[in-house]
Amino acid sequence: SSGINAEYGGSKFDRSYRISEVLSAAIYLSEKAGHKVKAIREQDDLDEQSKGETKEGVNDPITNGDLESHRILVKGFKKGFPALHIVSEEHEEESTEGIIPPSMKHPDVLKLAGDDPKFPAEDITVWIDPLDATKEYTEKLTEYVTVMACVAVNGVPVAGVIRKPFDDKTYWGWVGHGTSGNMEGVTPGKDEGGPLRVIVSRSHAGTVKETAQAAFDGREVTVTPAGGAGYKAIEVVENKQDVYVHTTIIKKWDICAGDAILRTLGGKQTDLRGNDINYSHNLDPKNEHGLIATMHDHETYREKLQGVSNS
Repeated sequence: SSGINAEYGGSKFDRSYRISEVLSAAIYLSEKAGHKVKAIREQDDLDEQSKGETKEGVNDPITNGDLESHRILVKGFKKGFPALHIVSEEHEEESTEGIIPPSMKHPDVLKLAGDDPKFPAEDITVWIDPLDATKEYTEKLTEYVTVMACVAVNGVPVAGVIRKPFDDKTYWGWVGHGTSGNMEGVTPGKDEGGPLRVIVSRSHAGTVKETAQAAFDGREVTVTPAGGAGYKAIEVVENKQDVYVHTTIIKKWDICAGDAILRTLGGKQTDLRGNDINYSHNLDPKNEHGLIATMHDHETYREKLQGVSNS
């Protein structure tokens, strides 16, 4: 229709985008959404509802923080990139009328752009987790809370953003190009011996500790329970943990941004069987076979830990 052409300066069905543009928008929108998430928590305006229970029997809440963040991210991406596939944890269809398009030129991203070809919109999927660690958010354990956006091309994560709204920190990586300044100088490192540091979900720390201890044949294992997949990925990137393990089903919007950042820095994330995760929009958003994320010794740790999965 002529309306679409007028609004977007081109047909909705004939679009291609540069990763620098989509990543720049992802950074701006994650930061904007993060400010909203923080303001809602500080004003105690959560209006918490329950989405039911997780497989582990834990309440799965949803709040105004999740929904407002979802609106900012999804409407912003739809306005800026009308032909993209967008998959968000929340599902609210909203009009983009009156929405200002996000900036597509972030100076730090442009510095690293180099070769930055256009990709057809149908090959690009943006995965959005408007508020990771909602349960912790309701409990005021705000250090675990992140806002995440991830860009995948033909199912492969190429750029990811993890925003920590309560620490005012934004972590991003663009595979083959570079990262946000707060991760400059991060290298994969190596196993230094000593206790193996494993970080896991708060909902199933106990079982992992027993299995991991047995798997590493008497080596001391410290298991840290923590909320939020985004938080746990950054702990591994910053060498505060050696391994992030998840033993049950996890959704792809929880793990795509971390995957992209790990890849950018030479780390690795797979399921517990050793398979890369495919982030194409037309596949099941559930990742069934557990998860392991590391900056070094991925295969060694995975072989030992693969038995912890109960999927």
